[in-house]
Amino acid sequence: MNEQKILEKLKHTRDRALARYSGFKVGAVLVTKNGKLYTGHNIESSSYGLTICAERVALFKALSEGEREFKEIYIMSNNDEFCPPCGACRQLLMDYAPDVQVVLMTESGKKTSYSIEELLPVAFTEKRLIEKKS
Repeated sequence: MNEQKILEKLKHTRDRALARYSGFKVGAVLVTKNGKLYTGHNIESSSYGLTICAERVALFKALSEGEREFKEIYIMSNNDEFCPPCGACRQLLMDYAPDVQVVLMTESGKKTSYSIEELLPVAFTEKRLIEKKS
């Protein structure tokens, strides 16, 4: 799928966000290695700790459908600034999509991208949980 179609899907997904408390709408489109798209938008709760980000919604949808290999995740908010993933989203992307390219876009067409390793250097990963055998 070309980037223009992803941008349209990203805008549509972002506009569906349930951000009734903050008004800050975010959309994400996660692209698998085989080209399948999974969308997500933020969903807020009056108990703010229960709010879930767009990136995690898209990732959880993909994982629940059996996807395990990811190419890119596109992220856009409803302002004209880049919206990088929060720390929790960065950790989950590192855990389940360590090769993903994070593409930040704005409605006016600005774009930048990072590897997840650039966004989460010196990450806590599965390797740190594995006990060394002597």
